[in-house]
Amino acid sequence: MLEAWRWYGPADPVPLPHIQQAGATEIVSALHHVPAGQVWTDAEIEKHQSHVAQFSHPEAPLRWSVVESVPVSDAIKVGSAEAGAHIAAYKDTLRNLAKAGIKTICYNFMPLLDWTRTDLDFALANGAKALRFDATAFAAFDFFILKRDGAADDYDSDRIEAAEAYFQSLSPDEAEAISLNIVAGLPGGTSGGHTLESFKAQLAQYKGITSADLFDHFVSFLREVIPVADELGMRMAVHPDDPPRPLLGLPRIVSTAADLEVLFKAVPSEANGLTFCTGSFGVRADNDLVAMAKTFADRIYFAHLRGTVREQDAESFYEGNHLQSDVDMPGVITQLLNEETRRKQAEFSDFAEIPFRPDHGHQMLDDLDKQGVNAGYTAIGRLKGLAELRGVIAGLDHSRSFGAR
Repeated sequence: MLEAWRWYGPADPVPLPHIQQAGATEIVSALHHVPAGQVWTDAEIEKHQSHVAQFSHPEAPLRWSVVESVPVSDAIKVGSAEAGAHIAAYKDTLRNLAKAGIKTICYNFMPLLDWTRTDLDFALANGAKALRFDATAFAAFDFFILKRDGAADDYDSDRIEAAEAYFQSLSPDEAEAISLNIVAGLPGGTSGGHTLESFKAQLAQYKGITSADLFDHFVSFLREVIPVADELGMRMAVHPDDPPRPLLGLPRIVSTAADLEVLFKAVPSEANGLTFCTGSFGVRADNDLVAMAKTFADRIYFAHLRGTVREQDAESFYEGNHLQSDVDMPGVITQLLNEETRRKQAEFSDFAEIPFRPDHGHQMLDDLDKQGVNAGYTAIGRLKGLAELRGVIAGLDHSRSFGAR
């Protein structure tokens, strides 16, 4: 498997030489300054690629090999009048990336928001900090801060009662912090930062959009884009919903094995693939991650490996250690290694090895004192995660080699 690391560009607090020291070779990055719906030009791609290349060394290579993400605009997701122009721009972007030799594209089809958390510095018992999603805190935001029309229809009476008590306990600063965490946009978000009022306006464009509508728009997008990706020898790898359940009245359509079955049946091309995110799928107890990795192995072109821990409240969770969570990480990695073996035997070329990255590392050690860090994307926590994952892979590879003797 190929060790990868997400890099947010020259302004990232974790610079490329530090990534190089961590031992990762594959840079996962994007042109975050280009708005969704616009073309990534050859010049902008080359500039970003050259910045990575200048730090590469034959003994410590770095290459921008995975895009995360080419954002799908909200216009495409709601099927507005601008959708056609945005899809055309998306296809041009794929052509330009292919010319640069970048052929693995991670993206998502989550309405309005990317991954969502209520707490970006949840204190763990060992003093490190993690990302957390508190379902009651989120309901308090939705019901009493955002005051979304229709929110009462999405929660039972017990949740509303708990949310009201939670909201009443908040100081003004705490209420503002929750709002900023949810509304202002998180690292990797596709919709940019918002004020509360602008967020409401953006949310309004999804009024009346059902799960069936969103899926139809998704399939329409893929039927335009996947033939281009296929022709260019590229692979599109959709990231699952995070969290994998409806939020703010917005539907979610890539949350379960059943969702994936429908998706790949609707668009069967091999270019229509999956980013297997153990954390996103893992917060649902009804998702059997090892079985899913085995079933959809031939569609997995990229992996986010992280551990999540479900709390007593079934809809709340936090980011755990990579190897100490509700995720059977060795079991998942075993399936990915099996798939790599199959691809190599079948003489795959570009996609025989699956790139993976440690995801949502804890803020710990010296990073606890640093300002301006990207929540979930500090250096030391991800380095710890990468080292643990590297150990699992090495151990499984050794067992295979030893068993073959």
